Amino acid sequence: MEFSPELTKVAFVVFAALSVGGLAIGLLFPYFSGQADVNRRARRVTSGEGGSKAKTGGKDKSAARRRQIQDTLKQFEEAEKKRRKKLTVRQMIGQAGLDISMNTFIVASIIVGAVFFIGSFIVGVPVYICAIAAIVGALGLPRWFLNLLAKRRREKFLREFADAIDVMVRGIKAGLPVSDALKIIAKETPDPVGPEFMDVVEGQRVGITIDQGLERMYERMPLAEVNFLAIVMAIQAKTGGNLAEALGNLSRVLRDRKKMKQKIDSVSQEAKASAAIIGALPFLIGGAMMVLNPTYLLPLFETKMGNVLLVCSGLWMSCGVLVMRKMINFDF
Repeated sequence: MEFSPELTKVAFVVFAALSVGGLAIGLLFPYFSGQADVNRRARRVTSGEGGSKAKTGGKDKSAARRRQIQDTLKQFEEAEKKRRKKLTVRQMIGQAGLDISMNTFIVASIIVGAVFFIGSFIVGVPVYICAIAAIVGALGLPRWFLNLLAKRRREKFLREFADAIDVMVRGIKAGLPVSDALKIIAKETPDPVGPEFMDVVEGQRVGITIDQGLERMYERMPLAEVNFLAIVMAIQAKTGGNLAEALGNLSRVLRDRKKMKQKIDSVSQEAKASAAIIGALPFLIGGAMMVLNPTYLLPLFETKMGNVLLVCSGLWMSCGVLVMRKMINFDF
């Protein structure tokens, strides 16, 4: 179907007029609707322009306070980047709450490695397997034990931490200084919250400020909740404000986080149980087969191809377990 030249010209003119009209409406509509005035007013408010001198002075104070808060948060961020470096064994011992020296830990690690080596040698495995077992026992098992103790200590700390913040809030509302409120927490709160706050109180006696003491507490107890408390105290010390109200809000946030964590744990229990069953199923079936028909699986252990299959199966099984563990563990 072909159109006449006249009809084509008319259509071109109509489309050109519509395009120009749409462009004009898009550019001029804010001025007719008053949106330009709204945008101009918003820019003045956000940039701090206009208003009386009193308002300008108030905005300057607010801007200065925001800058102080930003500087404080930036300092904590930089300190957090430094803390994310690999932990030393001494720091791991401190996080686990153990009162042992570095030499004691080294001697204990050597003893565990020797026990692993002798036990493997008695069983009759090759010497190189005994050496690997000794390395695992000397380097891996003690550090794993320290991480386990530190994890349990952090969980116990979180159960009492919100109550300790409430004690501080009530003490401040009653007119007590912050240092006295910290002393009450250190004396009345059970381990590990009480000893951690006691370190802060004792640090004040030798000239360590509360902010520095809370930073040291965060090094021993690397929890987001402790970091929140350190940030609140540092900002209040630099910018002022109602400390009791800020700590009360922090207490509510900590309790909400605790409820959320418990809810996540309860919801993810089904996935954890499924992962445990799936991970244990090959070993259970293999053990049952060895009991019912011992000769059925002997080629896996006596032939070279069977050994290769066992190694490959172990690798794939390990990958699957790690993937499932990543899927069912939630960090927030």
